[in-house]
Amino acid sequence: MLEVHNLRKSFGSLEVLRGIDLTVNKGDVVAVLGSSGSGKTTLLRCLNFLETSDAGVMTFDGEQFQMERMSKKDIARLRAKTAFVFQDYNLFLNKTALQNVTEGLIVARKMPKEEAVALGRRMLAKVGLSDREAHSPSQLSGGQQQLVAIARAMATDPEIIYFDEPTSALDPELTGEVLSVMRDLAEEGRTMLVVTHEMGFARHVSNQVIFMEHGEVVESGDSKNFFEHPQQERTRAFLRNIYQAGTPAD
Repeated sequence: MLEVHNLRKSFGSLEVLRGIDLTVNKGDVVAVLGSSGSGKTTLLRCLNFLETSDAGVMTFDGEQFQMERMSKKDIARLRAKTAFVFQDYNLFLNKTALQNVTEGLIVARKMPKEEAVALGRRMLAKVGLSDREAHSPSQLSGGQQQLVAIARAMATDPEIIYFDEPTSALDPELTGEVLSVMRDLAEEGRTMLVVTHEMGFARHVSNQVIFMEHGEVVESGDSKNFFEHPQQERTRAFLRNIYQAGTPAD
């Protein structure tokens, strides 16, 4: 479905991504792990063209693109096949939960309003927010806002959903609600690429893990082997630090 080769990105003299290779197959749930500053979010933003890459070749659904010289038309075409869930929700503050879900369907995709509203209500029901459709973001908890963002992402029926640390701003109880919905999406066979610090999700929900440091992939592979038989010493040190900090992966 998605392959990326030699993805590079610098901000001034700071090289943030140093030749990333990545493969995501249909139905994969890929967890991207690493310490702060390792390049995880920049990777996600480059994949969705929220940042312009300095180099890289992307193959999406068999079609190849040079990532550093994408046309606006190609970017729009690829984004129509994907969805992005931000860590800070990125909702319209002056619109209701339902309007946040339907706005893109009506404006960008030209879906008839009645059809968009029906779909929006189904998506809000899917994340457990049927009774909150008329609420504005200010009337919702952080977890509920993130669930609205996930409902909005699902409404477009994307081929892949990018999640940028979707629980980083939430307290533990709300984190559990969001992760439960994401687990349901994984069980449905949704393809997801998830930047996360949630080790339990990475171990038990994802089927692939990518561990990054200093803009490079240190280790990648299936989740079971990553956690039970890490190959690189840096990976073993990362996991030791996680366990010692009291964030178990099981």
